[in-house]
Amino acid sequence: MSKITKAVKASKAAAPGRTNDPARTMAGILDVATKEFAEKGLSGARIDEIAAATQTSKRMIYYYFGSKEGLYIAVLEEAYRRMRAIEAELHLEDLSPEDALRKLVGFTFDHHHDNSEFIRLVMTENMERGAFMAQSKVIQKLNVTAISAVKTLYERGVTSGVFRANLDAVDLHASISALTFFNVANRHTFSLIFKRDFDAPRVLRERRDSVIEMIVRFARK
Repeated sequence: MSKITKAVKASKAAAPGRTNDPARTMAGILDVATKEFAEKGLSGARIDEIAAATQTSKRMIYYYFGSKEGLYIAVLEEAYRRMRAIEAELHLEDLSPEDALRKLVGFTFDHHHDNSEFIRLVMTENMERGAFMAQSKVIQKLNVTAISAVKTLYERGVTSGVFRANLDAVDLHASISALTFFNVANRHTFSLIFKRDFDAPRVLRERRDSVIEMIVRFARK
């Protein structure tokens, strides 16, 4: 019996006479849980607060996700799934290698800036030393496709004579992630130390252009 089927039966048992939508309920729980885990981390997040915000019960949340840790893993999976789904819609194969790389870096920069909860979740999981991400085959598969896309893009550039040879796709991906991640993860401390608003449109635009240019120059032949 699937988890959704179980959820349907559990929902009907909990509230006779009501029409329930388990998929919608689970999506709502994940949305609220994302904010809770991003704000408070794994140890600080409270199932009670997630249940109250979603107008469900702790029992139902545990039925859907098994445990607090199971819910946390599901939140991580959904965050990565959303990012990779948008990446797949970029159609990088339709662009020249350099334009495709520029678009990929620009997208990653924008995604991280517009989804600070994702950054905080990744920071939380790093504090956990990747212990929960290691339990998810979903996340591992999603990130394999991400590296595959970078590798394909890069190899097209090498073949066409645009990119230099012997770069590693994982290293290139790491460089893109590092530059775009840092801009969000450290913006508050940098803003305080250097007295510059890193969310100001002009500053953000210039930083975005710089990151794209750094990656392209690094890869260019």
